[in-house]
Amino acid sequence: MDMQGYKWVRWRVWLCRVAALLSLGFLLIVFHWRPRLAVLARCCTCPLALADILIIKDTFGRQHVVQVLTEEMEEGSLESFAGLEENESRDTVQLQKEEKTLLRYYLLEGLRNIWLDSRRAFCLVSVLNEDWTCKDLYGFQTGLSPLEQSSRGRMYGPNLIDVPVKPYLKLLFEEVLNPFYVFQVFSIILWITDHYYYYATCIFVISIFSIVISLCEIRKQSITLHNMARLVTTVTVRRSSGEEVCVSSEELVPGDCLIIPQEGLLLPCDAALLAGECLVNESMLTGESVPVLKTPLPAGEGRFSTETERRHTLFSGTQLIQAKGGGPGGGGAVAVVTSTGFFTAKGYLVSSIMFPQPIDFRFYQESTKFLLILGVFALLGTIYSFVVLFKTNSTLMELLIRCLDVVTIAVPPALPAAITTGTIYAQNRLKKQGIFCISPPRINICGKVSLFCFDKTGTLTEEGLDVWGVIEGGAAGFSELVPEPRLLPPGLMLSGLACCHTVTLLRGEPLGDPLELKMIESTGWTLQEPEGDRNPLDAEFGGHRVLAVLRPPQQLQAQATSGKAVAIVQRFPFSSALQRMSVVTVDSGGHSALAFIKGSPEMVASLCRAETVPAQFSNKLRSFSTEGLRVLALAYKPVDVNTDFSKIERAEVEKDMQFLGLLMMKNLVKPESATVINMLALAQIPSVMVTGDNLLTAVNVAKSCGMVGFDHKVIFVNATPHTAQSMPTLKFSLEDGGAQSSAEIINQGLYQSGFSYHFAINGKSFAALCDHFPEYLPKVLLRATVFARMAPDQKTQLVKELQKINHRVGMCGDGANDCGALRAADVGVSLSEAEASVASPFTSKTSNISCVPQLIREGRCSLVTSFSLFRYMALYSLVQFCTVLILYTEKTNLSDWQFLFFDMFVVTALAIFMGNGDPSTELQACRPSASLLTLPILGSLFIHTCMIILGQLAALFITTTQDWYVPLNSTVTGAGNLPNMENTSVFALSGFQYILMAVVVTKGYPHKKPIYCNRIFLCLLLVLFTLMTWLVLYPGAFVCGILQLYDFLDMNFKMLLVAVAALNFLICFFVEVLIDLGILNCLQSLRGTHESKKQYKRLKLLLSESPSWPPLNQSLSPTDNTVIDFS
Repeated sequence: MDMQGYKWVRWRVWLCRVAALLSLGFLLIVFHWRPRLAVLARCCTCPLALADILIIKDTFGRQHVVQVLTEEMEEGSLESFAGLEENESRDTVQLQKEEKTLLRYYLLEGLRNIWLDSRRAFCLVSVLNEDWTCKDLYGFQTGLSPLEQSSRGRMYGPNLIDVPVKPYLKLLFEEVLNPFYVFQVFSIILWITDHYYYYATCIFVISIFSIVISLCEIRKQSITLHNMARLVTTVTVRRSSGEEVCVSSEELVPGDCLIIPQEGLLLPCDAALLAGECLVNESMLTGESVPVLKTPLPAGEGRFSTETERRHTLFSGTQLIQAKGGGPGGGGAVAVVTSTGFFTAKGYLVSSIMFPQPIDFRFYQESTKFLLILGVFALLGTIYSFVVLFKTNSTLMELLIRCLDVVTIAVPPALPAAITTGTIYAQNRLKKQGIFCISPPRINICGKVSLFCFDKTGTLTEEGLDVWGVIEGGAAGFSELVPEPRLLPPGLMLSGLACCHTVTLLRGEPLGDPLELKMIESTGWTLQEPEGDRNPLDAEFGGHRVLAVLRPPQQLQAQATSGKAVAIVQRFPFSSALQRMSVVTVDSGGHSALAFIKGSPEMVASLCRAETVPAQFSNKLRSFSTEGLRVLALAYKPVDVNTDFSKIERAEVEKDMQFLGLLMMKNLVKPESATVINMLALAQIPSVMVTGDNLLTAVNVAKSCGMVGFDHKVIFVNATPHTAQSMPTLKFSLEDGGAQSSAEIINQGLYQSGFSYHFAINGKSFAALCDHFPEYLPKVLLRATVFARMAPDQKTQLVKELQKINHRVGMCGDGANDCGALRAADVGVSLSEAEASVASPFTSKTSNISCVPQLIREGRCSLVTSFSLFRYMALYSLVQFCTVLILYTEKTNLSDWQFLFFDMFVVTALAIFMGNGDPSTELQACRPSASLLTLPILGSLFIHTCMIILGQLAALFITTTQDWYVPLNSTVTGAGNLPNMENTSVFALSGFQYILMAVVVTKGYPHKKPIYCNRIFLCLLLVLFTLMTWLVLYPGAFVCGILQLYDFLDMNFKMLLVAVAALNFLICFFVEVLIDLGILNCLQSLRGTHESKKQYKRLKLLLSESPSWPPLNQSLSPTDNTVIDFS
């Protein structure tokens, strides 16, 4: 981030105070809108070390003004903190060498940044513990001294994720100073000055009502987020004296040793688990409903990271259901605090909600530019008004009021608020369908999604798996397939299946990963865990500390050797990055110990001694995977029974293993998946699978759900990284080796041969492709459908790479492994029962992907509605703008009640109910435009404005040509000479234009249901049209008196006015139909053809003309000069 320091200048501060006083506070309002100007006016630049104020420019180009705060440190506290560091080269906090020791810091988006003298910069306070190793964390088990705790508390600040709930008075002050309301206040004062008392009063009442609703909604959201974020509880920590004390969670600091009770707690910080095991519900953070078992952090010299050590980290805001194995009596657990406040995982998520990244969406960006265009119209109208009124010898005050009045008409202040109406309706409809949204602006972005990524297990396929079979293997080869593990002969394979898991018991019920639950159930073995006095159980297994015991069925227990119970004494939980998990077990009596490993077959085989892996391993794996089976491999090795298992390292356990066999599980595709994928394909939205499973299994599932047609070609992308023995290589090979197929198409290319093809790639190849073949990455992404063996960070990287080629990316997942990708995507959908999950912008309670087309349909409907409302509000202001200028020319104006009738009873009612249209029942292949500044939109507005002017001038001309017409001859201008013929005729036609334009701009097909399906809006149109017709034909004396209308006696003339309005409508409607059919495209063709701004579209066009792509069966290196340029 770019940062500049400033220091207060006293004389400048006083000068600004005087200027604010002389400007009646307007200067302070400008400073409120532009804080940077306030700093530049009151301060001068200075070094960061001396700054009182900082102007910070973040990576998105936004500027923040923050105040540098100071805090007095206790004498000697800083030295005690520095003493915790292992060497003096590490950063310490700067000391201001004055009378006091001061800590200098600032807060930005909840995160504390402190001044580090050695770096000569402000840094996140988390840098003080970013180099902690696992060994360092175990050193904190003894606890902090009171002085250490106090000094850390001052530096890190309180352990709070504090979402401020502002008082109503402050909210009112901030809301009133919003440019929208400042403009409203200015307009109300102007209207009162011009004697429009009724209109000004109505707008004032509506503005107050709007402010009250806005304040209540803002405060309600703040309270909801405050209650979700804030967590203060009492926790037990260990001090350096050995004493365990109860303290408020606000006082926790990194390095505190936390004692977790057996019954668990709602965790107020991030902590590394050092002793015992914890069962944790992380649904609030990840949306994952299955509790996770956390195990102790391995002691080592490696740097600690919450991402890499996720299975050993307890996260803030998660519910610890139970803790065991870490306390003196076998209950509870011990952890060390690693992060507090906004630096926790929960804190970062809350911060992302409070301070969301700016949404890069053209519609929102161009809406501001469009207001500037209306501002130009207002300026031209002001000049015209001044000239016209100057010729009538109007007073200076009248000139000023009339000209400013034109500005309030041409630039409608309600325009930004009106375009959110469609989004609000869409959000309410989504909520009724069980889809919850924490970022409403992203609903419109759903309408522009061009590609959707899906996780496989639990998203496309069923969460639960059924055991399909097991097959033992070794150096001699594979044995016969056994359909049920319980039918296996007693031995190591059966023991491995029973023991290699992280399933735990909660109130006697097994809890854990559905796959592992099925695996244990299929063996017939039963799980037992230590309760109360654990000594007898430990003694049964040679005195080793037992985590869990697996006992065989009764019929096996009679056998002396293979029927013995097995105890788990160490567990290394499953890691997506490592693709495996392992356990260490001892037999009854503690005479022997075995380590078992379970994971992806490729990974397990790579950790086994080569001579123990069957020669047919690859063929068997390919055979099972091609059938769509989920395949897991198991291996084992003997371990020295005298080893201290609590300190054994994972790397030591997971090497030199001996292959045991394969477990196959059937993962059925959800019935809704194929329907949804087909629906997206028809809408030309490609679907991509991103999974941690085997590549062949993923391809099979992709075929089953329709992502890959059974007649389509699958090309495997194999990329190898740089090694000491070889250079990086890249190869594209057809599925099943396809030599003949390859020969048929290799000469003309897949595009030219008419074959549909899909790339499939695994995580290792994806990493090598990104690192060594970046020039090929966009081309692979263009047609890649299956990404397998992808780690969580790779899923996030994939989403970002797709966005780089200008895709609007959607992501749908259901677990913790998808959280990063869900947040990185333009539209992230989490399938979760947790309504309050902050894992993604959208959370669906349906357990399948049927929510995806619903979301896209609602997004398209909302976007089209926003466009319709935007155009309607713009046309409304242009209709009134033209009316006022025409009447100014005739030395008259609209009356107070006429303005009120149009703005309140006609336009506002139509704008509110126009947005209530439902989305279309089908997804169409075309996507709605997101750009306001396009030829169809601007051309449409220009033509309609011309028709509006012609219609009003026609009404005026028809009036002036009547035999009974009496010209207005008055020295009074404006509303003072009402009623008159000119005003009434223009009022009549403009009234119809407000109603008829609502029909013209309201789009239906293909993204919304037709206008007649919006029954309330249709009824309102009919009522208003009838009312307007009645006002023209039979107004009556009372209504004429209220609205100050001239009562024409000539019925033929009044019918002619209605006919002109009808003709005006027919012309505008016909023009709009022609524009929708592309009549203005002929103007675009005059500019010649131009390339698409979307990189993936340009790339697709270029590749379609390249017969050499993809280069099948060729081994490519990074130096090969075969790059297709698409920049």
